Amino acid sequence: MIEVKILGTGCASCKTTQKLVEEVLAAKGVQARVEKVEDIPSIMRYGVMSTPGVVIDGKVVHAGGVPARAQVEQWVEG
Repeated sequence: MIEVKILGTGCASCKTTQKLVEEVLAAKGVQARVEKVEDIPSIMRYGVMSTPGVVIDGKVVHAGGVPARAQVEQWVEG
């Protein structure tokens, strides 16, 4: 099971990113735990200065703007 964290304070892009990641995980049948991280100090610990950010298994894979669906598919296929 992979661990995914969506970093963001709740803006529209953050919500869109979380929905996209969850859709791709479901479509690919990937077991994952998705967590939303909204508090600024926790987000900053990852070194992410622009949200939304995506962290997979402890590694920042994206920051700033909504990622492309193809990008998300690559991340979850690993």
